[in-house]
Amino acid sequence: MLLRIYSVFVLTMDLVMLFIRICYIILTSIYRIIRPQPLKSLYGEVAMVVGAGSGVGRELTLHLCQLGVTVACVDINVESCNTTVQRALQLHGKCKRYQCDVRDNVAVVDIVNLIKDQFGDITMLFHCCGLPSPRALIEEPPDIRTTMDLSVISYFWLLDAVLPCMQRAGRGHITILSSVAGLSSGRSRIPLSTAQFAVQGLAESLLMDLRHSSKNIIVTLVHVYPFIIGTEVAKDIRFRLPSYFGTMPAAEAARKILNGVRRNYAEFSVPGYLLYLGHLLRILPKEASIMLREMLDTGVDFA
Repeated sequence: MLLRIYSVFVLTMDLVMLFIRICYIILTSIYRIIRPQPLKSLYGEVAMVVGAGSGVGRELTLHLCQLGVTVACVDINVESCNTTVQRALQLHGKCKRYQCDVRDNVAVVDIVNLIKDQFGDITMLFHCCGLPSPRALIEEPPDIRTTMDLSVISYFWLLDAVLPCMQRAGRGHITILSSVAGLSSGRSRIPLSTAQFAVQGLAESLLMDLRHSSKNIIVTLVHVYPFIIGTEVAKDIRFRLPSYFGTMPAAEAARKILNGVRRNYAEFSVPGYLLYLGHLLRILPKEASIMLREMLDTGVDFA
């Protein structure tokens, strides 16, 4: 009898402490919305940017170089990657081009070892090449194997090769990007949406695993919600809700991503308010969630 009373008492105390901690975290989060954390310095870090040849990857490379980060620009396209490196060098950044198909495990291991030999242990990882293009989201039937290998499987090869570097360095930051395809699916977009949902699950699993084994390695999940990044095809597209799913220059998206990374956010979106919409879709009854998804499902078509 006394043992049962003691067990109930311990359980009650645990629940009370859990409730207090949850309330504290909620209040702290609300406070941080009003007054964000200061931006941490990235000077001296060694970053590996996968997909640095264009779009967000290119702009992240340029921003990182301006912040004093040594950047390894990784892309399968040599020409576009060289263009990024030349622009970075004009900004007096320290970076170098590396050609690699991240779908190939052996190639990833070789390129990480090469970067490590030339720059030292990698302490930051940005994977940008898994974000689908606007036309792929709209009209191109994606190749399932290519989509999964590039957007999901490549993460495992990269993490297997890069995590030991971060553990040796005693610090690290892994930035995982997920696109709007992970918010809402649609006709002919099942492989893309599945891949983006898988990326989100990978980020949460990695966060929980490193929370216990490597607390100095930070995982940040970024939901990139503008329907397209860049304005090069904006004139060809009609949006149902342009104020919500409009265009955003890649430079602005990269700046917002780095601001969140420098504040050590575990999860955020670009733009920020749409993160809460994604959470709302998950807690609503399924039928209501489907109705809201259909209304917000961009309704985009090429003009």
